Amino acid sequence: MQGTTTAGVVKDTTQQDFQRDVLDASREKPVIVDFWAPWCGPCQQLMPVLDSAVRKAGGAVSLVKVNIDENQMLAGQLRIQSVPTVYAFFQGRPVDGFAGAKSPSEIADFVTRLVGTTGVANDPLAQAVAQAQAAFEAQQYDTALSLYGQIYQADSSHMVAIQGVLESQLALGRSTDAQVFLESLPLEQAQAPELAAIVTRLKLSAERKDSDEISALRQEIEKSPDNHQARFDLAVAIQAEGERAEAASLLLDIFSCDRDWNDQAARRKLLEFFEAWGPTDPLTVKMRGRLSSLLFS
Repeated sequence: MQGTTTAGVVKDTTQQDFQRDVLDASREKPVIVDFWAPWCGPCQQLMPVLDSAVRKAGGAVSLVKVNIDENQMLAGQLRIQSVPTVYAFFQGRPVDGFAGAKSPSEIADFVTRLVGTTGVANDPLAQAVAQAQAAFEAQQYDTALSLYGQIYQADSSHMVAIQGVLESQLALGRSTDAQVFLESLPLEQAQAPELAAIVTRLKLSAERKDSDEISALRQEIEKSPDNHQARFDLAVAIQAEGERAEAASLLLDIFSCDRDWNDQAARRKLLEFFEAWGPTDPLTVKMRGRLSSLLFS
């Protein structure tokens, strides 16, 4: 397993030990959890920066690392959409977090905010984040949206709140509201790594077609099985309707027949699907494996 372990301060964990190493340990002091993968370049850049910042905190905060490839169920339960993703837990609940690589100064500021358990425990914003997260996990999406919205009103730079608003709107089927909210954000926030998967999901949801168009595409493929464009258009349309497995299979069929078709459009669209579904989604794992087999066959 990758990563240097510093006893008592920095360690690796698994889904079996997550309760002990993170949730229980966070009753005493904040615990930062770094979700990473061996194939993720930015993860390798972030690791030593996080390690250094945590060690400099002198034991006031600890760092736990989770390899999502080895702990897919845990990453799925925590809705890890991309890596690296970092969550900070306190009193058994996530209270802060970010996605993507950050500069050493940004990491230092992040750790500084967490140092001092009394400050975190008495922070009403942190408590609201924990309540919103609990509501979302309980599928109480209206409540989660309201709480995340209140946090955003109090601090419009709070990326966890921004992500929570968008996730809650999508969970409620309000993709138009999510798009409007996204477009209202400053460009720097809208393009933040934390929101990359959500942006892709919104893009894909806008590509749906009506039932007559989908039927026409199916008929065209039956009539002309080599019509890659019709197959591609059908994959995009049915993915937006939730038919993810068939959509991915259609794109893999195109790639298998002609990987260079339309500048590898099938592979590029598949990667969009994977980003939208999240790296730990079972279908992402399965279809990424099939794609890799074709790439290296």
